[in-house]
Amino acid sequence: MNDIWQGIGEALRLVFSLDADLFEIVLRSLHVTVTAVAIASAIALPLGAWLAVSRFRMRRFTIAALNTLMGLPPVVVGLIVYILFSRSGPFGVFGLLFTPTAMIIAQVIIVTPLIASISHQAIRDLWADYHDLLISLNTTKRQRIVTLIWDSRRSLLTASLAGFGRAIGEVGAIMIVGGNIDHVTRVLTTAIALETGRGDFALALGLGFILIALAFIVNMTIHVLSKTERERRW
Repeated sequence: MNDIWQGIGEALRLVFSLDADLFEIVLRSLHVTVTAVAIASAIALPLGAWLAVSRFRMRRFTIAALNTLMGLPPVVVGLIVYILFSRSGPFGVFGLLFTPTAMIIAQVIIVTPLIASISHQAIRDLWADYHDLLISLNTTKRQRIVTLIWDSRRSLLTASLAGFGRAIGEVGAIMIVGGNIDHVTRVLTTAIALETGRGDFALALGLGFILIALAFIVNMTIHVLSKTERERRW
């Protein structure tokens, strides 16, 4: 219990003292996670909508594979990305290993199946309601996908939030591909792991509380924006 109070005190001290290292880590965490979620959403949302409106032979298998990939172990993703971007790997020439870009790539791979699966379920239910109308209007598949994505945007926002929640707390993959290099690839989760290994539990707890607060603020901001949008529509 004493460690928890020390952690809260350490978190408050770091925030109110405007600790430069802390804010650098927080900004890097947000940059990596928000960029990864934005890229993953750009891939996953159209994919989920396409799976909802399309009918093809391997559709059930594709959906099952997508759901399976939701549980893909992050350390395995980190290992694969590490091998691909290592000096002896096929993409080693780009020199992306141990950079924020490699961390973003790993997070995109991790969260894309999650966002795609949730968005597919949400759009599938909406497609059941819109099916006859959109067919009667002789719309193209692209038009159907755009319409379904727009009309289910609040549900899809939840899908992206789920991806953000998983990405912001991920440590295994980004530790492998980022290397937890100070002032380069260190983010909140890897900093927490480092301080825990050093035995500085108060600082680790402090960083943990900041991570929780950060996730809470982002989620509340999106909730407020979504609520404002609903009020404008009414």
